[in-house]
Amino acid sequence: MPPKILLYTHPDCAYSGALKEELDGKGTVYEEVDLALNPEAWAEVEHHSGGDRITPVLVENGKATVGYYGVG
Repeated sequence: MPPKILLYTHPDCAYSGALKEELDGKGTVYEEVDLALNPEAWAEVEHHSGGDRITPVLVENGKATVGYYGVG
């Protein structure tokens, strides 16, 4: 079973869109949490980011990556 991947995004964040495009291009399966539609999830983002309201936040196997840095 592949790991569960959560992606916290916001429609006003270009980096969220770029990361989604990269993940989709790789065929990565993930669950998206759109913070505009689910504002209560900001608390989860703040937990993973050390208190910041920033997107995107990618959580895989409990490990969070905050921000988007492009294809490496």
